[in-house]
Amino acid sequence: MTTRKEEAGPSGLASALVASGALQSEWLPTFRAVPRDMFVPSRIWPGTEAGTRQHPVVDRDKDPDAWLAAVYSNIPLTTQWDDGTHTGDGVGVTPTSSNSQPAMVFGMLSDLDVRDGHRVLEIGTGTGWNAALLASRLGSGNVVTIEYDPQVAKGAADNLRAIDLTPVAIVGDGRLGYPPGAPFDRVIATCSIGEVPYAWIEQTVPGGLIVAPWGTGYGGEAIARLVVGEDGTASGHFTRSSAFMRLRQQRPQRAEHDVYLKGQEWPADGVTSSTTLSPEALDGWVELFAVSLRVRGTFWSVENDEDGEYVVWYYSDDQQSWASIDYKPGATEFLVVQSGPRKLWDETEAAYRWWKEQGSPDFTRFGLTVGPDGQKTWLDRPGNLI
Repeated sequence: MTTRKEEAGPSGLASALVASGALQSEWLPTFRAVPRDMFVPSRIWPGTEAGTRQHPVVDRDKDPDAWLAAVYSNIPLTTQWDDGTHTGDGVGVTPTSSNSQPAMVFGMLSDLDVRDGHRVLEIGTGTGWNAALLASRLGSGNVVTIEYDPQVAKGAADNLRAIDLTPVAIVGDGRLGYPPGAPFDRVIATCSIGEVPYAWIEQTVPGGLIVAPWGTGYGGEAIARLVVGEDGTASGHFTRSSAFMRLRQQRPQRAEHDVYLKGQEWPADGVTSSTTLSPEALDGWVELFAVSLRVRGTFWSVENDEDGEYVVWYYSDDQQSWASIDYKPGATEFLVVQSGPRKLWDETEAAYRWWKEQGSPDFTRFGLTVGPDGQKTWLDRPGNLI
């Protein structure tokens, strides 16, 4: 008979992950050998399975049952805010380190398709759980893990030692890979990127795999699974949606809202029009991802109002263009204002309608090719560039 404690512990999580297909049989012994609780600090901010919000701190010393329940739930656990400067109990501004959602961890490990004897480079050690899973499966000598934040790296090293695993743990810039350990059969990133560092391709054997969360600065993100070719390029489809913290050296630097309006009151010098496309239609993660591939060099934010009304703002990275669209519940037409050389709402609407015309493709129909001259996205096949 299964007890309530077992349901909330490793066995319960394992059963749920196996039932969902996230945890494959070849990884089940490793899951059991590397307890997640050994790689979670005493203070955590649990997320939700859908990744829609994060809760206030859960402290193991104050509420061990709630802490253990969070650890053995299929949710991400934020372990650091604002590069360690936030120390309060509430949520900070930006989550900067975490223990990732178990379903995502094992989904990516499945994408990685490791075999006995493979050497793996991991970018983003975090709490060390993913590195420990790889080291337990492949042997510590076959795993190199890189973490940029010295304090995060120290915590991971302590966790790994406590479970008698000793992968090569480097404190440094993950973009550079680790030339002394190359070549690698596999590279996996546990932080999101907008540009695949070419060093990762150079340090991977032909036929090897690179698995990494990828997305533009616009929004929407997916796991890229790239096969390294003999010609020095890497190419492959996306496998699933994702939501990871950005590689620190690739975090966007964005201007404040007032910079775009140049100190004027809205609508400033904007040109007014209307649209029948509701901004709600662009809320989905795959919609955001698809639009992002055609509307490059942009980002957006939402300004909430009363009674369910809100304004979506679009901005160009070069600070020259902006647009706004007003959403009102029940409306069939929406006010649009655009300013600058780029008509950002027109571009966004055109990109969305293009996605619909292609049959509303999901992430797995999109792909990415990376070479020494840059990267290109495509739909269905590498020759069909976006």
